[in-house]
Amino acid sequence: MSFRAVPGLPRMAPTAIRFDVPGAVLRADVPGLCAGLAESLRGRNGGVVVCDVTRTRPDLAAVDLLARLCLTARRHGWSLVLHGAGPPLRHLLGLTGLGEVLAEPGRQAEEREQPGGVQEVVHRGDPPG
Repeated sequence: MSFRAVPGLPRMAPTAIRFDVPGAVLRADVPGLCAGLAESLRGRNGGVVVCDVTRTRPDLAAVDLLARLCLTARRHGWSLVLHGAGPPLRHLLGLTGLGEVLAEPGRQAEEREQPGGVQEVVHRGDPPG
C-alpha cells in the first residue's frame, strides 16, 4: 500500500492521492488497509483517492476491500475512483452491484439490460417516459 500525490494533475483539479491495492487481498487485511486510508485522509480537505487495482486479484475479498475503501473515503469527504481495473474485476463489481459506484473515470458504465427472459411491454395508452 502506498499513499502519494498523483503527478500530472491540472492545477485546478481537486487534491488527489494514490492508493495501491496489493495483488492478493485477504479478508484479514481489509480493516488495516481501511484504517491506513482513514489515517492518511484525516484532517485533509476533500479530494479524490485514485485506487490503483492494476495488480489486484479479482475476488470477493478485493470487492469487499474496495467497497469499504469507498465508504472510508466518503466518510472523510473524499471520493474514490478506480484505476487499472481489468475486465474480470469490472465484471465482478458489476455482479455485486458496485460497478457504477466504483467506476473508473472516463469509462462508461454498462447500460443495464433486462434479466434473461424479461421484456418490457409498452401499451399504447401509457404516457411516454
